[in-house]
Order: sequence, then C-alpha cells, then structure tokens
Amino acid sequence: MRGCFSIDDKHTLVSKQLGVDLEFVTSETHFTNDLGADLLDRVELMLAIEAKFAGVEITDDDVEQIQVVGDLIRHLNTAKQVKL
Repeated sequence: MRGCFSIDDKHTLVSKQLGVDLEFVTSETHFTNDLGADLLDRVELMLAIEAKFAGVEITDDDVEQIQVVGDLIRHLNTAKQVKL
C-alpha cells in the first residue's frame, strides 16, 4: 500500500536517497550538518518522498523548515492526518 510506511521505512528511504549508511539516520539526524546534504540533495529527497507517499506535497518553504529527519517524519504524519 502506497503511503503506509513505518519510521524505519522512512529512515531507509533517506539513507538510500542520500547514499549514507542506515545506522547514521535517526530522528535527530540533521540533513546538512550530519549527512552532508546540500539544498539540491534535500530537494531531490523531498521529490522522492512525494513519489513514494501518495498525496504528500512538500513545498519549497517546507524544504527550508525540514532540517532533521524527525521534521520530515512529523511533516509526513501531519500530511497523512490532513488527508484523512
């Protein structure tokens, strides 16, 4: 089922998209400071997230606000609740 993923699935997606070991991806992991993701990397990650999670939209403003993996998870959870 599209859009129904666990936190581990989200961590795995971040790991694969950014090319980092899964062990480095936690809810507190900072995309830029900890994973070395620049703005383009983060935008590409958000596009991959939108492709994986049906109905999720991440705006440019959202990309700026999503600084750590936990921010992304909260954004996805909020987007899912809004759709219900």
